[in-house]
Amino acid sequence: MTTELSLACTYMFLLRVSSLTSSDDKTSSKGCENSKAPADTSFEAGSGTDGVHIDNQSQGTEEATQPDTDEVKPDTQSEAVPSGEAVSFKLVYNKTKYDIEFPLDGTVKQLKEHLSSIINVLPAMQKVMIKGLAKDEKTLRELGVTRGSKVMVVGSKLDDVVNVNTPKSESSSSEKPSITITPKEPLSRQKLHRKILDKGMPEDAMPGIKNSKDVLPSYPLSGMVNKHGGKVRLTFKLELDQLWIGTKERTEKINMNHIRQIVSEAIEGYEQYHIMGLQLGPTEASRYWIYWVPAQYVDAIRETVLGKW
Repeated sequence: MTTELSLACTYMFLLRVSSLTSSDDKTSSKGCENSKAPADTSFEAGSGTDGVHIDNQSQGTEEATQPDTDEVKPDTQSEAVPSGEAVSFKLVYNKTKYDIEFPLDGTVKQLKEHLSSIINVLPAMQKVMIKGLAKDEKTLRELGVTRGSKVMVVGSKLDDVVNVNTPKSESSSSEKPSITITPKEPLSRQKLHRKILDKGMPEDAMPGIKNSKDVLPSYPLSGMVNKHGGKVRLTFKLELDQLWIGTKERTEKINMNHIRQIVSEAIEGYEQYHIMGLQLGPTEASRYWIYWVPAQYVDAIRETVLGKW
């Protein structure tokens, strides 16, 4: 009896120990699973966050890059020579001929920019001659340029102009050839000019038109006089880039880039005519005075000689 009771107690004790051990294992297992779960969750969340962040960066980079490309394209196109039908013509500059091909709808201004690298003359220094002085806003089509046409360009290279216009060192501080000094009294009232004007308008003076601007005619300007009262004729030799001043005694051939400045003023009482001074040297004393210049040609003379700036 005692032995059976002892075996029963031992059996109950082993069942109790086994039950406790199984419970501890499950608890431990659950604890491990619970401790692992946050790590896995944090890892997955981290991975998801990183993935979204990278995608946003790549999209942002593409979006930032694309507008830059779009912004550059219009600038490049605006500077390009117009496309379309082109024409081949002969260009003559400084006695040298060039074969040029350029769009008919291109303007004279664009043609000058195109030619600047070919003839090494800045666009502002060029004068394009197509049946007279061509205006910058005109197209080759409007000017009637066709295949084989002859287009003439006159103008001085920048180095030549700088060499001519650089004053001597001893007078550079006091001389400013680019600035026009307006006299205190009108030119017409100054004694120097009054003695010529008092002789009256020449009988052969060309008709003058007040408040008008015309292009230079194809023939010389005549019917004017100089400070000595002698007859003067102006001939514009654009193919040579020269101005010829003809008198009864001789003809002076002056390179246009040697003319520093042109001043003019309407004659009082005869506003359809001007007094004009061509400054040939560094000082005002070098001005060559011409009287009874038709007013409608004054601006054209200035543009032809000095160019547009």
